[in-house]
Amino acid sequence: MNWKVWLKGLFAAVVSSAANSISLLIVDPAHFGPAQVGGLRSLGIVALVSAIVGAALYLKRSPVPE
Repeated sequence: MNWKVWLKGLFAAVVSSAANSISLLIVDPAHFGPAQVGGLRSLGIVALVSAIVGAALYLKRSPVPE
């Protein structure tokens, strides 16, 4: 397995998972909107947790190459 391909896949999994948190701006703008106190912080926390889950799922499917 090629390290470059594997790293690109890991990066894509992290970015796509974090980007999914943007949907919270539509679903619950009262808590995650930029106009709310702490809204962007909460959105950032959700994006970080989503990115970690995305990375973990990618690692489960494609473990670190030897």
